[in-house]
Amino acid sequence: SSSTQGVWFEQTLKEINEDRETWPWVVVFQHRPIYNSNNIHGNWTGKNTPQYDGPDDLPVLGGWPDHFEDLILAYKVDIVLAGHVHQYERSWPVWGRDNVQRSYKDVTAPVHITCGNAGTSLYKYIKNTEQDGFNATAPAFSAARTNELWGHCELEFYNRTTVRHTMRVMGETIVRDNFDATIIKKSGAVRGEQAFFVGFVMVLFNYFI
Repeated sequence: SSSTQGVWFEQTLKEINEDRETWPWVVVFQHRPIYNSNNIHGNWTGKNTPQYDGPDDLPVLGGWPDHFEDLILAYKVDIVLAGHVHQYERSWPVWGRDNVQRSYKDVTAPVHITCGNAGTSLYKYIKNTEQDGFNATAPAFSAARTNELWGHCELEFYNRTTVRHTMRVMGETIVRDNFDATIIKKSGAVRGEQAFFVGFVMVLFNYFI
């Protein structure tokens, strides 16, 4: 991408990757998810959303799905966190939408987490209908999801290769099994108690031009 944000984003990822000994984990924050199965907003592909609620003359915004995923794959981003959609969903390791690793062991692709169920009303039903925002069958990339439960998300980095992700349902003290995932990436042996850092990169906008 040639946009200001696109250039900055790639340069930031490049700098982090020059020292992955220090920064073994890279987590990207963004507003809209690119992997999400809710039909109210869904994944961000320019105008190609089931319910597009922007102005009619807004051009198709190429770049976000066309280049963003290439960058996070090339620079080995581990986790992508998003909000926007008022629900919770966690993907399997996935790339190109159809390439899915249905395991969190020896992970080599990003895990996408939408955690938008912490506050305001949930996207249970499509507006002005009684139709559920989720299709009855989840897409292959989706490992866990809910549009009925409020909660918040946590990440606990154990070491250079292992992180635990949980979604804690509001009012519950025990994490439900389907909202608890330990992600172990394929990147060599754990280096004892050697200190490490987690690189967090926040993308401010939803698309590149």
